[in-house]
Amino acid sequence: MAKLYFNYSTMNAGKSTVLLQASHNYRERGMQTYLMTAAIDGRAGQGRIASRIGIGAEADTFTTSDDVFVMIARQLDQGRLACVFVDEAQFLTPDQVWQLARAVDDLGVPVLAYGLRVDFQGKLFPGSATLLALADEMREVRTICACGSKATMVIRQDEQGRAITEGAQVQIGGNETYVSLCRKHWREAMGDLPTEAR
Repeated sequence: MAKLYFNYSTMNAGKSTVLLQASHNYRERGMQTYLMTAAIDGRAGQGRIASRIGIGAEADTFTTSDDVFVMIARQLDQGRLACVFVDEAQFLTPDQVWQLARAVDDLGVPVLAYGLRVDFQGKLFPGSATLLALADEMREVRTICACGSKATMVIRQDEQGRAITEGAQVQIGGNETYVSLCRKHWREAMGDLPTEAR
């Protein structure tokens, strides 16, 4: 039975690496996969999913106005799909997450979505919130804070490395912009710890 999976983490945890490896495993066994990524994030090139360790693959892109159910159905018209992989899933709209769920339920194709859970202010992305509500299974892709604890939060920083506490939820960037931290060190960076606790 097909399922909707949400694989979530902070920045730089290796989500794209895990996605690309999983897709490779299917293809190595002669099974077709369909890769999708958000058009808004062109850091690896438009229509490309890439990992910091150097691997990558071509992918279809989606914008907030696309019907991802229709995109998957069209791909299925060209042949059987073993699995659909969605990178940068935090940029899906809530409606698009429901469309992914419909693809699982009505088309019988497994969908594995990979994305951030929270933004730099500790707030859920709308797409991630809906994935948390609808996913049949959720998996955390873990990474660590500089202190060695599990990183669950991310800060956005300026050119001097200072945490930015306000701004738009979406700003595309990599290691130069975002740092993954444990909750305590995120609170410290955001100015939310009493002086004696620092």
